[in-house]
Amino acid sequence: MPSYVTLVKWTDQGIRNVKDATKRMEAFEGAVKAAGGALKDAYLVLGEYDLVVVTEAPNDETVARLTLATGSMGNVRTTTMRAFNREEFRKIIASLP
Repeated sequence: MPSYVTLVKWTDQGIRNVKDATKRMEAFEGAVKAAGGALKDAYLVLGEYDLVVVTEAPNDETVARLTLATGSMGNVRTTTMRAFNREEFRKIIASLP
């Protein structure tokens, strides 16, 4: 299943309600599971972003739905990237002309 890395920034609303962040993460994990994916890990980070979330999902459309639904709640802004694991990376490199 494809992997995705999401960089998360809390909005003003999200940081005001930061004590609810773990509950929101649990709800997000449930939504990912319901969509056929898995929340692999989540990290509170220092720097430009507040969280880094690693998920697996069946396809890009599923991840787009999940991130749009999450963003529409007003607590976070996200940037999501498709991540290729080492085996996928090897295959991509091997297929180069």
